[in-house]
Amino acid sequence: MSDDAFRLTPLDLRKTEFRKTMRGFDPAEVDDFRARAADELERVVRERLALEEKVKRQEEQLAAFKEREKAMNDALVAAQQLRAETREQAEREAQMIIREAEAEGERRLERARREVERLEAATQNLARQHHAYLAALRSLVERQKAELDAMADAQPSPYGKVAGAIQPADAAEAERAREARKSSPKWIKNIVEE
Repeated sequence: MSDDAFRLTPLDLRKTEFRKTMRGFDPAEVDDFRARAADELERVVRERLALEEKVKRQEEQLAAFKEREKAMNDALVAAQQLRAETREQAEREAQMIIREAEAEGERRLERARREVERLEAATQNLARQHHAYLAALRSLVERQKAELDAMADAQPSPYGKVAGAIQPADAAEAERAREARKSSPKWIKNIVEE
């Protein structure tokens, strides 16, 4: 007998009437049994309904817990992916910053090298100009000195008649005056000797 073929409710037990026969059961006992069977069936049905309600609530809780677990797993996976992506991004940015810093360092170093080369070239150029200037000045001073010496040797000393000139007392003094005119001042000697 399947469960669908025969369904008995407590009300069915209470309302079912049996035929009376001569040798039948005691009607009071049958009624008492029917009442107890109906009560028990009613209790079992209530218990079944309560259990079904409890199962339904627990299934809903289980579904909610499963949903939370899935959400937590999804969040954990997302957090792990985000952490990995963040780490990769940070490493890429760090590598990019290092490359940029190295490139900037190379550019600055190259600028400094070019500046040093430029300053060295300028220093060498200034040194050449300084030596050329000194050589030209030395040449000019030597020419002027030679001209002055030639003029001093070619012209006799105009002592006596020249305004403001004092005539030397003797020839030795005249010679010393001529030599003094030949000698260069100290500042000219310093330039020539450099």
